[in-house]
Amino acid sequence: MDLEKVKQGTRLILEGIGEDADREGLVGTPARVASMYEDVFSGLGVDPASVLVPMPSDRHQEMVLLKDISFFSMCEHHLLPFYGLAHVAYIPSEGGKITGLSKLSRLVQVVARRPQLQERMTSTIADSMVGALDPLGVLVLVSAEHLCMSMRGIRSPGTRTVTSAVRGIFRSNAATRAEVLSLIRGRS
Repeated sequence: MDLEKVKQGTRLILEGIGEDADREGLVGTPARVASMYEDVFSGLGVDPASVLVPMPSDRHQEMVLLKDISFFSMCEHHLLPFYGLAHVAYIPSEGGKITGLSKLSRLVQVVARRPQLQERMTSTIADSMVGALDPLGVLVLVSAEHLCMSMRGIRSPGTRTVTSAVRGIFRSNAATRAEVLSLIRGRS
């Protein structure tokens, strides 16, 4: 990441909106914005599947579900945040190829830390799991509030966008899909 370009760009934005980039409250803003972008876009250049390290298992072939994984991301259209919860489920392959639970949460965080559309984020999480783990099925459900809808444009705070990516057995077996959706909705 070219932090100097981000600083210069931030300074130009401040000047473009009619602010004095050299006034006391704004002097350090370009550097703070560059540092923030370095953090919130730290998923750029990282292969999401690389965080999913398969581990030996006891041939577990039942569903694994991580619910309520909090994330923050950035809409590529307005560079405003969207944030919410991701739910990630998979059924391991015949050989029982699984990964650590924290790796699933890390996958969501890596994918979230880039400018994007929520739809792409959801599919990238699912496709990364398919590529790294070769599971029988994957279901990813993401629910988020987009500040580009809440604070500008339509100004509709509290509106949630829900996207899903369904792969393998979750796509072909309605009962399995219904089971995971029921578990996601439940509070247990």
